[in-house]
This record gives sequence, structure tokens and C-alpha cells, in this order.
Amino acid sequence: MSPATGAATLVARRSSRFVAWVRAWRAGLVPYDEIAEEIARGEEHLVADAPGTWTDVPLRNALAAFSKHSPDEIRLVLPAPGDPRGLPGPGPFASAALLAGEAVVARDLGVIPEVRTHTSGSGVTFETLLWRVYPLPTNAPAASLVNPGAAEAEAELSTALAEATAALTRLDVAQWRPELAGALAALRRPDNGIDLPPGFDPRSRRLFARASVLDQVLALAEHAAPGGSVNGHEAQQRDAALRPLTAACRRAVVAACNAPLSA
Repeated sequence: MSPATGAATLVARRSSRFVAWVRAWRAGLVPYDEIAEEIARGEEHLVADAPGTWTDVPLRNALAAFSKHSPDEIRLVLPAPGDPRGLPGPGPFASAALLAGEAVVARDLGVIPEVRTHTSGSGVTFETLLWRVYPLPTNAPAASLVNPGAAEAEAELSTALAEATAALTRLDVAQWRPELAGALAALRRPDNGIDLPPGFDPRSRRLFARASVLDQVLALAEHAAPGGSVNGHEAQQRDAALRPLTAACRRAVVAACNAPLSA
């Protein structure tokens, strides 16, 4: 796997899988025994500061802390500088969520993923994920009050994509970083894992799949440094054209994961 192909996996919103599968469990649509594996998808996931624990514990052991939460109390938040919607007031959780760019809000609990990089004795680099739990005030605002629904988010995403199409067609990522072609191909594979668990309606599933792929591609483009044929002015124009689409993608992922569930 090339570095860029690996990056395609790393920029996926882990919190989106956490929220979707825990909500489906709390709605009685998937068994508890399945959710940790579905969230981790082969990664090693630990949880720090979970209620009733004194040390880091496996994800499976910590998910019981959400057994008293209803599906609608578990929300995805994807904040960005200048757009903190869905977060409670200022504090350690809000600051960490803005830094991570993603978080889970579950009434009195906030959860943020932290990627940790390790190097083995033989020089092999690998990553683990730590979910850090923060206590939240019980009157924290619900993300649903400040984010669009799936229908509105889908329309916003379509508009943003149409407006950015001209700019996107001019972007030849191969001239900046040729190995990105492999990453983009990986994102288009049918088995890329971009799906929601049972309970989400077809619109939410369609929106999540579309927005997640765009979100990852845009993240890869952002990390691709301009090459010799792309000057600073062109790079600024690219960023300005893609910024509204990036924001629309974030709101679309949030709307899809926070959509009402049905049996």
C-alpha cells in the first residue's frame, strides 16, 4: 500500500462509524457484540477515562457506558475553525474536538478519537486509536439543533459540488503527487466500507456514501503540496474554490449519521 493510499484510510471520520453503530445498537437494530468490531474495522481501539474505569480499556468494554443513552442523544460533530456548531460551550472537550476535527456528543459524555503512532523494535510503524472520554454538562446543546437535516444537507452538497466542478476539473493531482492516483482508486472501490448500519433510510445512506468519499478526496487534495506547475496564486484559488465544498461535505456526513432511525 502506498503512503497516499494509506492516508485515504486515515482521513476517514472514525467518529462517524462510532456514532452510526452505537446509535443503531441503542435503537435495538444491531447486537452489542458486533459494534466494537464494526467501529474498529481491524484497528486496535482503546478507551481512556471511560466512566467506572481507572485505566485504558478495550473499546468493547467501554461501550456499555452508552447503554443509558437513547439513539437521538448520540450525535456526530465535525467542527472546524470558525464553525464549532454542535459543540457545547468553551472547555477542554470543545478545544480538543476542534483540534481533532471530529467528536461524539452523547448527552453527558463527549468522546474524541486520538490517533497514536508507534514504531516497533524492528522499525515498523503502526497506529492505534484511543477514544478519550470527557464529562459534559447535561445542558449541552444538541447537534441536531444547529445542523441541517439529510434533505437540506443533500441539496447543499449538490449545489456546492456543482459550483466547484469547474475548479475540480482543473485540478490534476497527478502533477502534484502522482501516488495520489492510487489513493483515489482505493476510495472508489465497492469494498471501501462507506456504509451505514441498519436503521438508516436510503437518503441518509446515499448522502453518507457520497459525502464520505468527497470528504476523503478533499482531505487528500488538501495534503497534496502544489508542484512546480502550480504556483501560490493557483493554490489559493484552488483552496478558495474547494472550501465551500469541504464545509458542505462535513455537514452532509453529520446529517447522515444523525438522521432519525427506523426499524
